[in-house]
Amino acid sequence: MSAAQDRNGLPVLPVLPEGDSTPPERGDAARNRALLLDAARRLVDERGAEAVTTDDIAAAAGVGKGTLFRRFGSRAGLMIVLLDEDEKALQQAFLFGPPPLGPEAPPLQRLLAYGRERLKFVDSHHALLSDVGRDLQMRFNAPATLHQSHVRLLLESAGTTGDLDAQATALLALLDADYVHHQLHDRGRTLAELGDAWETVARKLCGS
Repeated sequence: MSAAQDRNGLPVLPVLPEGDSTPPERGDAARNRALLLDAARRLVDERGAEAVTTDDIAAAAGVGKGTLFRRFGSRAGLMIVLLDEDEKALQQAFLFGPPPLGPEAPPLQRLLAYGRERLKFVDSHHALLSDVGRDLQMRFNAPATLHQSHVRLLLESAGTTGDLDAQATALLALLDADYVHHQLHDRGRTLAELGDAWETVARKLCGS
C-alpha cells in the first residue's frame, strides 16, 4: 500500500511511533504511561536528555523499569514520544499549511521555507533529537526517512537532476541536531546564517 499523499503528491508523514502498535491502554497502564511521560519531560527539562536514564525516569514516575520498556520498547522510544506533538504540528504546516511552507508555494520556495523552519525546530529540540539520533532504529525509522522523502520530492519537483537521494541526504545533514548545536554554540553562528547556508545549497541543487 502506498503512503498517503498531500494535494501535490508529496508523502504525508505519519505521527511518530510510541514504541509499538498496540491499542491504547486503559486504567493502570494508561496512568503509568502518563506518569512516565511526565517524569521524562520534567527530568529532560531539568538535566538535559543525555543525563536522564531509564532508572531515573522509572523512579521519578514511581513505576518499575519493566513498565517503561513494555510501553515504549526502549529509552529512545519513550524520548521520541516527547517530540510527537511538535513534530505533528510541523508536519501539518509543511504538508497542508499556507505558503511558503505549504503546498500552494512553488517547490523551491517550499524547500527554502522547510529548511528554515526545521532549523528552528532542531534548535528548540536539540537534546531530544540528539538523544534519539544515537539509536539507529530510531534514526532511520519511517518518520525520519519520510522527512528525506519530502525533501527529495521537493528537489525533484523543482527540476533538480542527478542522484536525488544523495542530494536530499546532503541537504538534511545541514539540519542534523548535533551539527546545528555545534554551529550555534561552538562557532557562534546564528539561525539566520544557517538558514542562509541551507538556501545557498538548495538553490545550487535546483539550478537557481
